[in-house]
Amino acid sequence: MNYAKIIHLKKIPDSRGNLTAIEQLGDVPFEIRRVYWIFDVPGGERRGGHAYRQGQELIVALSGSFDVMTDNGHESDSFSLNCSYYGLYVPAGTWREISNFSTNSIALILSSTDYDEADYIRNYEDFMVYARND
Repeated sequence: MNYAKIIHLKKIPDSRGNLTAIEQLGDVPFEIRRVYWIFDVPGGERRGGHAYRQGQELIVALSGSFDVMTDNGHESDSFSLNCSYYGLYVPAGTWREISNFSTNSIALILSSTDYDEADYIRNYEDFMVYARND
């Protein structure tokens, strides 16, 4: 069974400013097909609230902080992301919700798939049926 987990990304310190790079099939266990980010989230709002049948993701707090709740149908967990050189790996078949966005936070998401609405499970009860049958 796959579980969400924190991946420590390489931080290259420099007196002029630090650098972190992410390489597909090295730092993340998938080929990166899509990159998007979430920003300007109003106070109290949540993002996500869905699972992917095939898509895997790496979620990074580029700026600020937020919490990510994950659920694979058997076990749930919560992660606080607030460091730009830690990423949360979210395997396929995992429900996820992002909440508690700080002011000016930016969530960077790297995805293993192109956008495909058919890959989404947007209803939690449908997700639980899917997770039990997977």
